[in-house]
Amino acid sequence: MHLQTALQQITKKNIGRFAFDEPLSRHNSWQIGGIAELLVEPSEPLQVARLVRAAHEHQVPLVVIGQGTNLLFDDAGVRGIVLKCGERMSDIRIEENRIFASGGAWVPQLARLSMRAGLTGLEHIIGIPGTVGGLVLMNGGSQRKGIGENVRRIRIVDATGWERELSSEDCAFSYRHSALQGSGCVITRVELECPPGDVRQIRREMVTDLRIRRQKFPRKQPNCGSVFLSTEEMHASVGPPGKIIEDAGLKGYRIGQAEISRQHANFIINLGGATAQDVLALIDHIRNTVKRQIGFELHCEVRYVSPQGVVMPAHVRASN
Repeated sequence: MHLQTALQQITKKNIGRFAFDEPLSRHNSWQIGGIAELLVEPSEPLQVARLVRAAHEHQVPLVVIGQGTNLLFDDAGVRGIVLKCGERMSDIRIEENRIFASGGAWVPQLARLSMRAGLTGLEHIIGIPGTVGGLVLMNGGSQRKGIGENVRRIRIVDATGWERELSSEDCAFSYRHSALQGSGCVITRVELECPPGDVRQIRREMVTDLRIRRQKFPRKQPNCGSVFLSTEEMHASVGPPGKIIEDAGLKGYRIGQAEISRQHANFIINLGGATAQDVLALIDHIRNTVKRQIGFELHCEVRYVSPQGVVMPAHVRASN
């Protein structure tokens, strides 16, 4: 079946709000990317399941995103469906020491509500822009902590469109990784367990974290946050990626409209009109320079999305 015909048929189902030919630059923090042939924003897990099942049956490429804070879309966009799990699926509920959050919930909001409830353990996520689903998928966090430490169970829609419940053990969390990556699943709900703590102490830690972020990280220009991963081996021997890139003399280096931040070298900023190709070329230059100088290979935290809907670490695409 022709792709456009399949997309038209899929939109006749109750799948949520949708738009054809949607600019992806509106849906990621780098403000880069071409057109999505169809972008869908479900408001409940049933719509997610219905959409994923239809895409699977019609063999239509499907990419799942949250707020796009860790994604680089190709300049050619996505031929197929982009499923956005965002503010239309973002409720958060707290019962004693359990937090139930939808996959599209905003991470800083989750952290603030946990603080107000006197629950500790989520202080390190207060400054992370993104959705809960994306955070769990990547086992995101800061200060070398990960959200997986607090996950009790999750609800997902698998790649064939069926709802399932998984335990924390099923997710196999490790540093910035989970077994969910590459599975094609959509995280629709997360149950977290957090011990009680002192509200004033929790608030102090969050305020300190936000102050440090304001001082260290670029905030005014579009960026995706940290581009490269920090490994324990690398951190112990030569330091974190930002220091490595700065020591290589690359702060401020620019290709097209993409530039290595002069404030923090593990950030690439869009000066205005940067393309995915600009960013990929800059990533490749950084990796080649660092490899030549100190022998370490930097791996990307940011994910590249191809026109065919394939998601991969950006350095894999940059080196091809």
